[in-house]
Amino acid sequence: METIPTLDELLAKLLSVEGSDLHLKVGSPPAYRINGVLQLAELPKLSADDAADFAEQVLTDRARDEFAIDHEADFAYGKPSLGRFRVNVYRQRGSINLVVRAVNPASQNFEELGMPKALTQLCAHQRGLIVVAGAAGSGKTTALGAMIDHINSTRRVNIITLEDPIEILFPDKMSIVSQREVGLDTASMEEGLRRVVRQDPDVIMASEMRNLESVRGVLRAAETGHLVLVAMHTVDAVETVSRIVEAFPIHERKQARLILAAVLRGVVAQRLVPRADGSGRVPAVEVLTNYERMFEAIADEEGSTRVQELINEGSFHGCQSFDQALLKLYADGVVEFHDAVANATDPTDLKLAAQAMGVRSA
Repeated sequence: METIPTLDELLAKLLSVEGSDLHLKVGSPPAYRINGVLQLAELPKLSADDAADFAEQVLTDRARDEFAIDHEADFAYGKPSLGRFRVNVYRQRGSINLVVRAVNPASQNFEELGMPKALTQLCAHQRGLIVVAGAAGSGKTTALGAMIDHINSTRRVNIITLEDPIEILFPDKMSIVSQREVGLDTASMEEGLRRVVRQDPDVIMASEMRNLESVRGVLRAAETGHLVLVAMHTVDAVETVSRIVEAFPIHERKQARLILAAVLRGVVAQRLVPRADGSGRVPAVEVLTNYERMFEAIADEEGSTRVQELINEGSFHGCQSFDQALLKLYADGVVEFHDAVANATDPTDLKLAAQAMGVRSA
């Protein structure tokens, strides 16, 4: 009977097939997520002892304590020969399961990632807020990493990151980069955001906004003259703006809108779409930049419904909707039409726009 490979061997296989995640579930063979689809390996089913042994190999002391209390833990794992991974260990029906996600290196630039040129312009801002949005697994960490690496490579500034856990390691280039892990280097994301402004940062990166206090901290840091980059689990730019405002109590939302309109520099939202040639996935990227009319729409409660319209019309200012991005990817032969439609915000409008461009018949 074939034996179960070591964890490092399974991770090496994950990288060789260009997979994003390794699933280790008791009662099933190891599974790889490749191009967004789970594929079971031709290996024996994992026993409870197999999974527990895998977990024991990677759990840090802090994660082991967290797992003992909460029955789940998030942390990073890395080896020079393999790279960096984000690990989640959790219990399922009493047994231990693991999901291990490969983290792309920060050395990938915007062009290599297929990101629009507007990101270079956003990274040139000296102060304000940039939000990277998307569902889980949409590449937010990779996009944030590329933005930090771009700033690190082009500006002489002090960059401080607040992460849970640290995934991509950034060597000092033109900038100096201090990476702080929640639970290890700072008590919480909220506490880190409160204190970071006293550490002479030029650029602050927070791995996510989880609650009202972290939203307050991010906006406060952006208000006080820093460039703040943060991730959010939102599906598009419009929802991102709404979720930030709606995090506040009703009586504070008018003021929150004014603050957000003043500090927001842009929202970058993305969805990963299969490539037509089967070689992987490509990001379809929506970009909101905060030009004058956008500022007015965000600041005005009645104007929030115009945000999507202004994204659609704002190409001169670097804006781009998901549907515009998807249509371009299809017109360039990068993705299939059915995949573009499946990922569109408005599939009907996308079909009509493709017909109007002459890239698709009725």
